[in-house]
Amino acid sequence: MTSLERFLNACNCQPVDRPPVWIMRQAGRYLPEYRVMRKKHSFLNLVRTPELAAEITLQPLERFDFDAAILFSDILVIPEALGQPYSFRDGGGIAMDFAIQNRNDLARLEFSDFTKRLDYVFNAIRLVRGRLKDTAALLGFAGSPWTLATYMIEGGSSREFTATKHLFYTNRGLFNDLMEQLTQSICQYLDAQIDAGVDTIQLFDSWGGALTGCDYEEGSLVWIGRIVEWIAGRVPVILYARNTYASAPKQASSGIRVLSLDWTVDMAEARVNLPESLALQGNLDPSIMETTPKITKRETTRHLESMRGAKGFIVNLGHGIRPQAKPECVGAFVDTVSQFQ
Repeated sequence: MTSLERFLNACNCQPVDRPPVWIMRQAGRYLPEYRVMRKKHSFLNLVRTPELAAEITLQPLERFDFDAAILFSDILVIPEALGQPYSFRDGGGIAMDFAIQNRNDLARLEFSDFTKRLDYVFNAIRLVRGRLKDTAALLGFAGSPWTLATYMIEGGSSREFTATKHLFYTNRGLFNDLMEQLTQSICQYLDAQIDAGVDTIQLFDSWGGALTGCDYEEGSLVWIGRIVEWIAGRVPVILYARNTYASAPKQASSGIRVLSLDWTVDMAEARVNLPESLALQGNLDPSIMETTPKITKRETTRHLESMRGAKGFIVNLGHGIRPQAKPECVGAFVDTVSQFQ
């Protein structure tokens, strides 16, 4: 079977003698070897060059005993390929070349054959798959339609998502047309990732929590459900949706196989309250990776003890790892999981 036993039997995570472990956004900025590459290349150049993206994807596995590699890429490659490029603001954050405010702006996007403009992503996947063989699983990913839409409508990063919410509440027709086309595009993009060799897909609904509970399903989850339905039976889907735990029962019924929880959630309580057939991923506070190996071991052990005996448990952080994380803490995290009895 392999490729981590077909991703641990499609995410029921049985049988294993310890929980599988990897880190969200593991390919990255906390590693010295990544920083060396970053001095030579822009972030966008790293993303767009398959050989470099493959090397960065594999860097964490060369240091640590992870059970999976996560593709080095960016969720915003989709709007860029549709004709809405992005860049990085001098003061931090993302800037899109324009904002979608009306139908004329939407008409500027080119949805037909857009995956051809993302060949560099699929070539990177093929390179990683060839080097990994069956020693670890390979995770692909995409942003959710709602999360991508926030960047596209706001014209970049936002704290309040004012323009996106305004469109959602005042012009549902335009909002739904954008989401419909985004959803179809994400489905095509993920199909191509699967064809290239990923073992599972993780959807990042990082800004889903910006919607009120009663609007989350209509503004975000219904579109996620469409994506999950599209790729059903091909690979399992992991959903990470920050600050949306109130909607976890509905997320669980959307067809996903794994729900990734942020660090504000009591994971042991979630295990009791959610269907056993749904695997859970998470949810150590990423700040712990910025402390000391001793503290990391203590907190990881506490986390593991709280989930002792639980089925369908993938050890991870409750959000992406940050640049200030210490490699020695990441090593202590992985070693603690590996040695857990």
